[in-house]
Amino acid sequence: MKTFDCDHCGQPLFFENVQCLRCGSTLAFLPDRLALAAIEPVPGNGGLWRRRAAEGRTAGGRSYRLCSNNTEHQACNFAVPADDPNPLCVSCRQTRILPDLSIAQNRDRWYRIEVAKRRLFYTLAKLGLVAVEPLGGQRNGPVFEFLADQPGQQVLTGHCEGVITLNVAEADDAERVARRIALHEPYRTLLGHLRHESGHYYWDRLILEGGRTEDFRAMFGDERADYGQALDAYYAAGGAAAGWQEHHVSAYATSHPWEDWAETWAHYLHMVDLLETASSYNTRLALPGKAAQDVEEVTNPFDSGAADFNRLVEPWVPLTLLLNSLNRSLGQDDAYPFALSGRALEKLHFVHDLIQSRPAGAGKTQAAPH
Repeated sequence: MKTFDCDHCGQPLFFENVQCLRCGSTLAFLPDRLALAAIEPVPGNGGLWRRRAAEGRTAGGRSYRLCSNNTEHQACNFAVPADDPNPLCVSCRQTRILPDLSIAQNRDRWYRIEVAKRRLFYTLAKLGLVAVEPLGGQRNGPVFEFLADQPGQQVLTGHCEGVITLNVAEADDAERVARRIALHEPYRTLLGHLRHESGHYYWDRLILEGGRTEDFRAMFGDERADYGQALDAYYAAGGAAAGWQEHHVSAYATSHPWEDWAETWAHYLHMVDLLETASSYNTRLALPGKAAQDVEEVTNPFDSGAADFNRLVEPWVPLTLLLNSLNRSLGQDDAYPFALSGRALEKLHFVHDLIQSRPAGAGKTQAAPH
C-alpha cells in the first residue's frame, strides 16, 4: 500500500495507522477521498469528526463518524460521512456474516481478514470498480461471508452469485502455510484469496453482464466446460501438466477458464498495488550491469496518464527482481514466486483493457442495505 502524510504535521503514515506518532493526531481513512487523514472532533457535535489541518490552515469542512466496528470493536479505521445512514463504513458493510466473535480466536481472525479486505476495497475503488459513497447507506461490490468450520461441516472458500465466502482458518498463519504446502502452492495469502475471489465476482459483472463472453473465450478458453469435473481432474493429476508456465500465470490457472481468469485478475491487482507502492517511494530501477541512462522510474498505475499497459509492464520485471533479492537478503522466500510468459502478459493486458474501457459505472452494483 502507498504511504500517506499526516495532514497536521506531515509525518509519513501507513494504511492501517490510527494515530500519528509525531503529533498524536487521531487518524481515519476517508473513503470519499481515498486518503488517510488526521481528524479532530467537530466542536459542539458529539461523535462527529472533521479533517485536522496544519497549523494556520482551516480544518476540513465535511463531517464524519467513525465506523461502528471501530467504536465497538477497535477493528476498523475507516470513517463514514455524517450524512450516511449506515453505521458501518463502505468496506465493513460488505461483510454479511461474521464468525462467532465470542470466541477470542475468531475476533483476531476477523480483524486480519478485514484488514486485507480494506486493502482490496482501496484497489477496486482506485480502479473505479466499487463506489466510495453508495447511495442510501447501501453496500456496493461483492458481499462477504466469513465462516468457521463446524463439526462435520467444512467451510470452502469460494464465490457464488455475488457472495464471497472465506474460511476464517485462512487467517491463521500456520494453517494457511500448511494448506499452501499440501497444495504445492508457491503463494497463499489472505489478500491473495480476496483478490482471486473478487475476480470471479467481476467476471459476472464485466464479462457476462458486459457481453464479452466471446472475447473471453478467445483468450482464456470455454468456461462452459464442466467446472466440477475440471477441478477433480486437476487435483487427481496432482496439479498442472508440464509446461503450464508458457500460457498461465499460475499452475491453478490451468484447472478451468474461470480459474485462469480469477488468477490473472488477482495478478493484475498484485501488479497495480505493488507499482503504486513503489511509485509512492519514488522508486527508480535499473537491472544490475545496465548503464546509468537505463534507469527506469516506476509509474503510478492510477495516474491519469498511466493507462498504457506497456508502461506498467516495463518496470515490472526489475521491480520484482529487486523485491525477491531483498527478501533473499533477509533469508526469506521470494515474495513474488512467478515468471510471466508472453501469453500470460496477453491475458493481463486483456484484464487491463477491460477495466480501462468499460462504460462508466460498469462493475458497480448496488445490493440491499446491511
